[in-house]
Amino acid sequence: MELLIAVNPDKDSKLPFLLLVPLSGGLVFRTSGTWPRTKALYCHPVSVEDWPDDPEIVEQVALRSCVRRGAAIDLVLDRGRENRSQLVFTVARGRDMVFWQSPRTRKQARPNVRTPTARAAGVSDLQIIVDSREQYPYRFTGQQVTTVTRALPCGDYGLELDGRLVASVERKSLSDLVSSLAGATLRYAVGDLAALPRAAVVVEDRYSALFKLDRVRPAVIADGLAELQVRWPNVPLVFCETRQLSEEWTYRFLGAAYTWAQAERATIARIAPHIGTTDLDQAPTAPEPSTAEVRAWARANSLAVPDRGKLRPEIWDAWRAAHR
Repeated sequence: MELLIAVNPDKDSKLPFLLLVPLSGGLVFRTSGTWPRTKALYCHPVSVEDWPDDPEIVEQVALRSCVRRGAAIDLVLDRGRENRSQLVFTVARGRDMVFWQSPRTRKQARPNVRTPTARAAGVSDLQIIVDSREQYPYRFTGQQVTTVTRALPCGDYGLELDGRLVASVERKSLSDLVSSLAGATLRYAVGDLAALPRAAVVVEDRYSALFKLDRVRPAVIADGLAELQVRWPNVPLVFCETRQLSEEWTYRFLGAAYTWAQAERATIARIAPHIGTTDLDQAPTAPEPSTAEVRAWARANSLAVPDRGKLRPEIWDAWRAAHR
């Protein structure tokens, strides 16, 4: 099992090398370098037939390990230095994109910090709704959090209070941010978030990474983000460098939103009762739980339910009464 890098025979291509990964019958990528030494390398996936019959080999290194883990392929080369790297798969502008990165390039964007374990806003058990369409959701390990999976009307992580969706956070990787902004889907997503009492967009990268993009004009992306903030100033867009810090920021934001929502109505009732309604009254109805979630709750409360199929209306009524 070997990792092969050859010269790209297509002289018109801006990516001068071909990378052959021995996985699933062979994966071939066009790339701009032979190793991600100073920055992650963009890799364009092509058909295995694009590998030449008589390649001009530049690098030929034995592999100790080549394993797919989720949306990434981990490579361990059989050599002493520069032996670990990772191919990270994502989708941007409707097509596959792959970035080849090493521990060194990852470390450049990884701050040397340890996230705190103190409860967000002092909330002992925060329940966070995770959108059912999230492929690799945050797990909030090490925090006082319970998660439930439901289809959110907007955002990826939501907060429910008194049957209403009062806060939500939309998570974006850098590539997803760029593709959704270029395709105009981010505009609609932020517009939906703006209808909530509290909402935000968190990006798992640095703002400076926008100006290192080579497949799209950085100024176009920067202008698009600025336009979103001007149009919807109540939905902040926060860059948090890494996935770990983005998860921590999401937890802290939803914890603060929970404390605010609990105190909002009581405060208005004391100091300005003539206002009548608050932002919470305009919040949309929270999504209904899944049948599996209600079935598990019913069994925990000694209510007889079938192993599969629909639940009786009185079971749903009991769940709503208990969570009202």
